[in-house]
Amino acid sequence: MTNKHQIIKEALRLGFDDIGFTSAEIFDSQLKILKKRREHYAWTGEAGFDLEKGTDPLSCLAGAKSIIVLLANYFTGSFPHPLVGRFGRCYQDDDRMTKDGLSRKLKGFRGFLTEQGIESAVPMNLPHRLAAARAGLGDFGKNCLFYAKRVARQSSWIIPLAIVVNHEFPPDEPSPKIGCPDWCRNACLAACPTGALTGPLEIDPRRCISYLTYFGAGLTPLPLREPMGMWVYGCDRCQEVCPRNTPWLNQDLPVNVKVQAKAPAFDLTSLLRMDQEYFEKKIWPHMFYIAPADRWRWQMNAARALGNSRDERYLEDLATALKNAEHVNVRAMAAWAIGAIGGEKAADLLTQALAGSAEPVRAEIETALTKLHRLR
Repeated sequence: MTNKHQIIKEALRLGFDDIGFTSAEIFDSQLKILKKRREHYAWTGEAGFDLEKGTDPLSCLAGAKSIIVLLANYFTGSFPHPLVGRFGRCYQDDDRMTKDGLSRKLKGFRGFLTEQGIESAVPMNLPHRLAAARAGLGDFGKNCLFYAKRVARQSSWIIPLAIVVNHEFPPDEPSPKIGCPDWCRNACLAACPTGALTGPLEIDPRRCISYLTYFGAGLTPLPLREPMGMWVYGCDRCQEVCPRNTPWLNQDLPVNVKVQAKAPAFDLTSLLRMDQEYFEKKIWPHMFYIAPADRWRWQMNAARALGNSRDERYLEDLATALKNAEHVNVRAMAAWAIGAIGGEKAADLLTQALAGSAEPVRAEIETALTKLHRLR
């Protein structure tokens, strides 16, 4: 049976940035939070995540005795400018479907454990960030994200991966605290466009842009559309304004070639116009939280972002979507987006589309026209 030193050596050899160990005790504090905020997290059941069950490692692996936590820095290369501010960085190089990066490393690590006679599981509903703090790998920011202690210049541009094992290892010293400097005046809380961050270490996930872009139900609520800005899938806003992340952001990094190669496929007008084949071949393998049957979510998000661009060049694309898009929510959002861009041409396009439109598209057109006429 291998020892802790050998486990650490193998993790670093495979390219992980850091590694820590903790016990397989129940995450009592997390369970209390989830029970207290069940209304906030009711949607997770529909999404296939039983978060309360995940607080008990024994529910994830029979005979669980320890948790090994690996840290991986996903921001080792600069991301293409057209994708920054539109797609969360952690999703731009997500390989859980293509399995050509981090997934390969994780598979290699678990294979090493198997060779040593150790069973393992990587449950997605286990609180990975809290496990990382309990393993002494870092602490939390007020934005609820995890910050590394020894790697990535102590930033939050890291992914903690918690692996439950049936072998007992000596635990590391835990560090479950907020590590934000005293002089920071809640920059992340103030910068959250939709008010999802309600206090230090408190979040209403239903208002988070990431949730809204891929898990939100139906047409995006009107009051949140403009605050969501240009974000199409995920959000990095609270990380970008965080002073703890400044050292990592302010450095010259080589271009992430893999992301750069697929960037053209994520052009906003292409997303708005895409058919099912385009989606399944070029988009879904890389950003998969939106299921193939829900391609309309991508198109709706693209329409909203185009509207928030305030760029008149996109009016014709949006007008085409308003007329021809398959899903009613895409047509409705296209109407809103045309109104958001505004101007005489926008008013003409909406007026032309009004007569042949039914609810809820008609209501969106009428609301947009009312606003445009008021601005004249």
